[in-house]
Amino acid sequence: MKIIQGGVTAAKGYSAHGAYIGIKRKRNDLALIVSEVPALYSGTFTTNVVKAAPVIWNMDIYKHKHPVKAIVVNSGNANACTGDQGDADNEKMAITLAKCLGVQKENILVGSTGVIGVELPIEKIVSGIEENIGHIKSTYEAGLLAAEAICTTDTFTKEVAVEIEISGKTVTIGGMAKGSGMIHPNMATMLSYVTTDVAISFDMLDQAVKESVQDAYNMISVDGDTSTNDMCTVMANGMAGNEMIVEEHEDYLIFKKALDYVNKTLAKLIVKDGEGASKFIEVNMYGTRSKKEAQVLAMSVVTSNLVKTAFFGNDANWGRVLCAMGYSGVKFDAKKVTLNYESSAGTIDLMVNGVPQKFDEERAFDIIKEKEVMVNAYLEEGTSKGTAWGCDLSYEYVKINGEYRT
Repeated sequence: MKIIQGGVTAAKGYSAHGAYIGIKRKRNDLALIVSEVPALYSGTFTTNVVKAAPVIWNMDIYKHKHPVKAIVVNSGNANACTGDQGDADNEKMAITLAKCLGVQKENILVGSTGVIGVELPIEKIVSGIEENIGHIKSTYEAGLLAAEAICTTDTFTKEVAVEIEISGKTVTIGGMAKGSGMIHPNMATMLSYVTTDVAISFDMLDQAVKESVQDAYNMISVDGDTSTNDMCTVMANGMAGNEMIVEEHEDYLIFKKALDYVNKTLAKLIVKDGEGASKFIEVNMYGTRSKKEAQVLAMSVVTSNLVKTAFFGNDANWGRVLCAMGYSGVKFDAKKVTLNYESSAGTIDLMVNGVPQKFDEERAFDIIKEKEVMVNAYLEEGTSKGTAWGCDLSYEYVKINGEYRT
């Protein structure tokens, strides 16, 4: 696998554009992604009972396995909790782009992100689509403009692209994402758009996407809030010309590994941009009976407000980690747990085989004051492992969200 510069335009046959159309005060707020040929589409969606209009629209397209030609995304307005008018506005976005491309509305995916409960400025969006569709390009810069246009409270764009070889052909996967706050597993206030030119069957693409999302976006948390608008969208247009992947053989595994890298990279970038965050925290659980148990334990730790605030204060209060493991619902013997903290400044043992360790508080402070910190827990229940990613909880997070609409 080769990591390359790029995002959603890295793979063959994809063009994009991002523009300012007046939804937000200054920043780009309309993104367009177009595939040269119709693409297969798989996705995952928020588990929140309250779903935004674009989520419901895209779920229907996914259910009926419609091929997808393009995606239109607006930022600055979530088009969530907007009733029948929200549904009508969402459909109008799809119809407008469909007419521009000469396809059906069912071939268009829609995304929205921003403030909940406010109707879309739909006329601005319609004219914005019509005026900007002619500007789409397949360049890296065009993909970057699209990545900028989906941001809300994000402080930086999130992109990644890789190349792999499958049946003698170069296959590319590229993606962009947005997310900073309202981030919690089972999707979160995050939008992820991944494009690839791999030739693959719908069933194999769908399997790869579902498994990849579980180990990537569903293993991150910033603040414990699951949004109304979350979605991960993967398009595959087959233009790489590789032998069609129709079963779980070596070619599939090569593709899946690369897709995992793309999704995990985007997921971790979302956490690193967590609202008000000063630390990126990785929690690793080793020696569990199953991968699922390891993931449940890791997520329990990474979502604990007491753990998060301890890291914000550079306090090696490791008892909070063990406590969060204990209420996760996973059974384990605390007298067999070994726990340490690790960063670029070193590693410090806090508990070994259930016995608390006497440690140098100053050295612990130096280790956990780094921007990236790992929590490693070793259980003696089995041979499985799992990882989750999160961040600390700061004063700045409260300030950002206390003033979100103002």
